[in-house]
Amino acid sequence: MLELLYASGMRVSEMVSLNLGDVDCSGGFVRCFGKGHKERMIPIYPRAAQSIDEYLKEARPQIVQNDTDEKALFLNVRGDRLTRQGLWQILKGYARAANIETDVTPHTLRHSFATHMLNGGADLRMVQELLGHANISTTQVYTHLTTEHVHNTYDKSHPRAK
Repeated sequence: MLELLYASGMRVSEMVSLNLGDVDCSGGFVRCFGKGHKERMIPIYPRAAQSIDEYLKEARPQIVQNDTDEKALFLNVRGDRLTRQGLWQILKGYARAANIETDVTPHTLRHSFATHMLNGGADLRMVQELLGHANISTTQVYTHLTTEHVHNTYDKSHPRAK
């Protein structure tokens, strides 16, 4: 779940709404429905697809109840669809186990996704589409975070910057 959150930049509500047919591990994409039930296709990197594939083959069959035809991708320990609060608790548990003392939320992964995409050179409009933002101004919030990256790149690249 955490790998997919970071790989896709999905909202928590989008993540817990995923069904089995919404992820194509071999094709490397996930289909999610955002605000206003707007559908978007999000590419995911190979390690994220591999993680989902492993979960589907190894972990999910142990969780799902034999007498149910639950279509949810992610399940709680009772074999029911995972809730937003459940995902939040799982993330908090991993943060504690990693001795991370700052507040880590599912939105932290969405925020990291957007920032890393922009720092890596992704176009603002592309990041807007991937995040499912209706307005570019919502995505522009992330651009101020790339200022340090721009300065570092400038300092490393420009012959007279040093």
